[in-house]
Amino acid sequence: MKFIINIIILMILGVTAGQAQTLDDYFRTAAENNPGLQARYAEFEASMQKVPQVSTLPDPTFSFGYFISPVETRVGPQRAKFSLTQMFPWFGTLKAQGDAVALMAEAKYQSFLDARNQLFYQVAAAYYPLYELSRWKQIEQKNIDILQSYKTISNSKFKNGSAPMVDVLRVDIMLKEATTSLSILNEKEKPLRTTFNKLLNRDENETVLINDSLVIESLPDNFRKDSLLTANPMLDALDLKIKASEASEIAAQKQGLPKVGVGLDYVLVGERTDMDLAENGKNVFMPMVSLSIPIFRKKYDAAEKEAQLMRDSYVLQKRELENSLLSNYEMVWFQIQQQKQLLSLYEQQIQTSQQSLNLLFSSYGNSGKEFEEVLRMQQQLLKYEKMKATAEVQYQVALARLNYITAKKY
Repeated sequence: MKFIINIIILMILGVTAGQAQTLDDYFRTAAENNPGLQARYAEFEASMQKVPQVSTLPDPTFSFGYFISPVETRVGPQRAKFSLTQMFPWFGTLKAQGDAVALMAEAKYQSFLDARNQLFYQVAAAYYPLYELSRWKQIEQKNIDILQSYKTISNSKFKNGSAPMVDVLRVDIMLKEATTSLSILNEKEKPLRTTFNKLLNRDENETVLINDSLVIESLPDNFRKDSLLTANPMLDALDLKIKASEASEIAAQKQGLPKVGVGLDYVLVGERTDMDLAENGKNVFMPMVSLSIPIFRKKYDAAEKEAQLMRDSYVLQKRELENSLLSNYEMVWFQIQQQKQLLSLYEQQIQTSQQSLNLLFSSYGNSGKEFEEVLRMQQQLLKYEKMKATAEVQYQVALARLNYITAKKY
């Protein structure tokens, strides 16, 4: 079954190894291996097995009776009796029941598609923090290297008598903070990597390849909003459940109609010894027709009412989901635009901070003064570089959320 699941999912993804980006490769691996997604598909397959259960005739009934005291008839004593009966529900009952179950099974498949899309979002949301961590480690290591060079310079100036010892101590303090921060970042990698690998159902220590940079797409206004309410698997699932409820209502109505039974009795008759008759001891065939009379209406009326109420429930659920999708879209779109503006701001702040740092460091090199301002500007630059990396990640996570809400096809 797992092989079949993999084939279906690969067809759904519609990507090839040669064309797929790194994250797309992880999507495919997660779709093939994630046990939660496989469970959803197994649930769909199980629901399909209900169709023949409700759309097939009931088993025929066979009975046998033996006359302990033979019943005398004109042609001889009755010895035993065989009966075979088949009940037939009202016309169209089995089809309506099968349609209702088949539609609910299709709804399960749409739920499987939504679970796949949600899994892709979870994989993306676990992937990008690893990129953020990698960037922060690079930035922190760069900061340590710069501080090491500052320490060398400040120590040299102190020995020359052109700068105070406090400059060296300030650098030492910041170096210890930076080293501790880098150590914490290194320790943070394991839980993030474990979370990501477990979504792919693989060993927690397996290496995760991270892109060196992220592409910030330029998205048009109302990006994919037109597909928000037209291609969502959960909305499609509710549409199918509405149709299934309508089929269940029809089935309940037909179940309240008479059922017809067709049968045959075969009676073994012994021979009479007291006279000689033309049909002496001849066995008896007796065709039979029966009709159920559904006079106890409460269960049929209740089943019909249940189907109507479930249909109303699904209609309301669909309306609620549409409202939720629209509001979530607007919120996610705001987050995307927010991160784009922050990225633009941080890029400008980084450039300005770098220019200011160069000027301050040049002034310090000439005068040996305002070293504290050099360190402050270095930390400000560090802060903006980290904030930029975080904004890039938040942008990508928000975009992945938008892809899930709009049911992007991969």
